[in-house]
Amino acid sequence: MSTSNPTNREFKKQQLRSRMISSDQPAASIPRGASPASSAASSETSAAGSSPRVTARSQAADLSRQRKESAETIRKAHNRTVRRRTVALVVLLCLIAGAAGGLYWYNRFAKLENTTVVWERLTDQAESTFTGYESFGDNVLKYTRDGAAYIDASGKDIWIQSYEMNDPIVAVCGDYAAIADRQGTSIYICDKTGCLGVATTVLPISRITISSRGMVAAITEDQLSANVYYFQRDGSEMEIYIRGLLDSDDSRDETGVGYVLDADLSPDGNLLMGSYFYVQGGRLRNRVAFYNFSEVGKNAVNRMVGGFHEIYEDSMVSKVVCLNNERAVAFADNSLSFYSLRDQMSPEMTLLIPVEEEIQSIFYNENYVGIIVQAASGEEKYRMDVYEADGTKAFSEGFSYGYTQAAVEGDMVFLYNEESCRIYNHYGNLKYEGTFDYTVSRITRGQLPNQIIVTGPQKMQELLLH
Repeated sequence: MSTSNPTNREFKKQQLRSRMISSDQPAASIPRGASPASSAASSETSAAGSSPRVTARSQAADLSRQRKESAETIRKAHNRTVRRRTVALVVLLCLIAGAAGGLYWYNRFAKLENTTVVWERLTDQAESTFTGYESFGDNVLKYTRDGAAYIDASGKDIWIQSYEMNDPIVAVCGDYAAIADRQGTSIYICDKTGCLGVATTVLPISRITISSRGMVAAITEDQLSANVYYFQRDGSEMEIYIRGLLDSDDSRDETGVGYVLDADLSPDGNLLMGSYFYVQGGRLRNRVAFYNFSEVGKNAVNRMVGGFHEIYEDSMVSKVVCLNNERAVAFADNSLSFYSLRDQMSPEMTLLIPVEEEIQSIFYNENYVGIIVQAASGEEKYRMDVYEADGTKAFSEGFSYGYTQAAVEGDMVFLYNEESCRIYNHYGNLKYEGTFDYTVSRITRGQLPNQIIVTGPQKMQELLLH
């Protein structure tokens, strides 16, 4: 046998072994001098040490990214909400401004041309010889020679009071009304529930006035004097009395104030405002005087706390009115004089408005005073001047309408005759004009805006103007 055969076989075995190692594990991955087992263990240790650090960094990065994304989402949502709310607020303000502007224009300029009957009540024909109406509380007081009735907003009688009078006259203030027989001696004092009492005088009654507390002042007169008596709302006489004589010059005397032409109580009943004429130096003169009947008024001589006469030397005051507890007005034949009653121990005249034209009519309520005069020039026959309670002019308007009565209710001015009417707002704009198919005695304002109550001898209606 040849000796080369064993050698060749050994060489071939080494080649075969080398190929097998190269196929299973790359020689470069096994460190020289290290076994395959030790290399695998080292690889596992390295993987176990690096994995937790990589995971923590990755989680922190993810959390930071999520927080940024959440904050951005919240910011965008907040901005969208703010934008929506801003747009909604702007739209709402525009709607409110538009509605307010429309309402202002409607109330000031829009003319109403149609009417709708809210309710109607027919009146007994027997009452047509004399029927009077006055605004009372929230409704209407109807009075005749035989009695009075308080009528609610639906035309129904709340109460009825019977009496017999030849010439009934009415005074109303707030929730109280007094009905007296002119040149008679009886006064019925009522509130919204009915008659509270009956007052009786000795001398004939010429005028009455009532406060919002139900106190009544009655002016009685004879040929030599005019006297003011006071009554509680139950009809009992109070211990307050003013006597005025025509021929007395001494204003310090209890009879020196003069002969009373007109008088009016303030709503609280503390002040009496009166117009008096008297003879001085052979001349007939006029004065406006104030009396205080509260507790502090006892400190004044004869309770007189104010007297104004110099401004009325050439005029005569036919009507005085306490508009409210702070304002009063005197209607003279050539002027309007406004008074402040804020200091009830010292009333003050705040404004005198001369009137050159002849005064045809006067009207007033707690907030407004109006006069109608013959127009001095222009195409219009009359001019209507309306003032606020402090004397500020509200408007002046010319017209040629043939009215017979004028009144102000709330902020509406009524001019009317027996068959038609005109209604102005407090800006002086004509809001409504129309005619009626029945005789009209009085027109007053209804409970709701643009509603009026038209009363006459045969019919009573509440109308909605639109």
